[in-house]
Formats: sequence, C-alpha cells, structure tokens
Amino acid sequence: MKIIQILTEALGLYKKLLNDLSGKRSLIYLLMLAFSVSFGAGFVLYVIDPNVGSIADGIWSAWVTMTHVGFGDVVPTSLLGRLLSSILILFGLTLFSLCTAILSASLIGKNMDIWANNVRQIEQETNRIETDENKILRELARLHERMDSLEKQLQNK
Repeated sequence: MKIIQILTEALGLYKKLLNDLSGKRSLIYLLMLAFSVSFGAGFVLYVIDPNVGSIADGIWSAWVTMTHVGFGDVVPTSLLGRLLSSILILFGLTLFSLCTAILSASLIGKNMDIWANNVRQIEQETNRIETDENKILRELARLHERMDSLEKQLQNK
C-alpha cells in the first residue's frame, strides 16, 4: 500500500515537471537542434565513411555517439569519420549540459517565484506594522503633550 502511495506521489511530481517544462521553448529548440545535428551528421558520415552502409546507419551512429551509448555496431573507420564522431561526442556533452541547465533553471525558478511571493507578503506586513506603529507613536506624543499641559495647569493652581 505504501508503494502505491509513493508511486502516485512520484507520478504527480512528474506531471508537474512536465507541465513546467512544456512552456520552455529553449528545451524544444535544443531538442530540434539535437535531431537536426543527428540527421546532418548521419548523412555526412554516410558520405565520408566507407564503414557506414546507409543513411540510416549514419544517423544511428551519430545519435548513439551524441548520447554516449556507443553500441559499436556502426563505427567510423576513416579519419574524417572519426573526427566527426569526436565532434559529435563534444556536442553531446554540451547538449546534456544544456538540458540539465534548463531543467535545473525550471525547478529553481519555480521555487524563486514562491520565495518572491513570500518576500512580497512579508514586505506588505512590515509596512502595515510600521504604519500602525507610527499611529501609536503619534498618539503617545499627543498624550505626552496633554499630560504636560495638565501638569502645568496643576502647578499653576
């Protein structure tokens, strides 16, 4: 029973995360770039490397290289093919770094919005307290003046 509760809670958090990320255009652009580079590099691998037998094999090799899976079923053997694969490895590292940054910014940004709302509420409450405090101080000053006036009247009698 506890496992079902944990899984339900995890699914809820996952849905919230997907909802937060759905509005992130930068993530969509990054994924489009990844697919474009994969297709483009796959075609180039097919053209320049004799070990890559088809365009599909080239795209597969590029994708596997960028994601650092490296199945080894399609391996470039030419110098240019290996050089392109090395560039794809660096691109893949950059790609994962940017994805992590976007995800982190989304999660942290959400918490920052909550924090900003809390700060605004505290500022409003502080301003209200200061206004009330100023009213009390003015009333005390007025009462002090009145008391001084009454003391002077008593001394004159």
